[in-house]
Amino acid sequence: MLFGKKQEITNTETTVYARAKINLTLDVTGKREDGYHTVKMVMQSVALHDEVRVVVTHGEKKPRGIVVRCNLPYLPVDERNLAYRAAELFYESTGILLETCEIHIEKRIPVAAGLAGGSADAAAVLRALASLHAAGLTDEELCAMGLKLGADVPFCLRGGTMLAEGIGEELSALPAMPHCWVVLCKPPFAVSTKEVYQAIDAVDIRQRPDTAGMLKALDKGDFAGVCRRLSNVMELVTAAKRRQIGEIKEFLAENGANGTLMSGSGPTVYGLFSDEGRAKTAAKMLGRRFADTFLTETV
Repeated sequence: MLFGKKQEITNTETTVYARAKINLTLDVTGKREDGYHTVKMVMQSVALHDEVRVVVTHGEKKPRGIVVRCNLPYLPVDERNLAYRAAELFYESTGILLETCEIHIEKRIPVAAGLAGGSADAAAVLRALASLHAAGLTDEELCAMGLKLGADVPFCLRGGTMLAEGIGEELSALPAMPHCWVVLCKPPFAVSTKEVYQAIDAVDIRQRPDTAGMLKALDKGDFAGVCRRLSNVMELVTAAKRRQIGEIKEFLAENGANGTLMSGSGPTVYGLFSDEGRAKTAAKMLGRRFADTFLTETV
């Protein structure tokens, strides 16, 4: 034969759910010399998720490198996308040969909402690639890789109910939060996390989250105790500038929520409900005013 056997093209793929997170507590405890703020916070995964499908192709004549596709046309699909950077970091860190890696993101988590949607997508890509390439990475190694992308990525890799300290990377597993329904509402504006952190330095924080009390409530499976201790110092900054934060919290409380809080740096506000029917009704009513309103649950 004058020509060798045609190289076979092979595809392997997997789909990972990239789950949103909410903060049950968030306290800013200090500021490091490098400018990063230290935090102490309790985070919780919820069922609302992006769907991240990763396809790895071998044997193409012209490998295409990293290709990101998303159902939202306004989101970047190059190096500005954290999922893209996650794939880039994975191949650089492991030394595995990159041929073609396609990442398909079906976004459901609101963007720039305080729900760690971008971090969740990045974590999903790391999980998917570690599995597809049988890289043999431990959770600790994946989390160390994820931390290079952002402080929320290690939590998104692990999920559940966690205490986060340091800049968010020091994670301790906690007893699972009692199951409840969660109504999420993102008002129609974005919040800059960087600007909120900068502003928090000048705020007189008179009442900080009772993190110890929250841990005790979780340990006892005390849902009412969890709801009483919901607290986020970032609200002092964001809610002062945006009255909708307080209005949404008030609406949720008046319509059956056992507890309400802003998540992360905002602007998403959530309500915890023990009663599914009340949660559905509140979500339906709130959704008439705010398009980004979701009914979900803790996981």
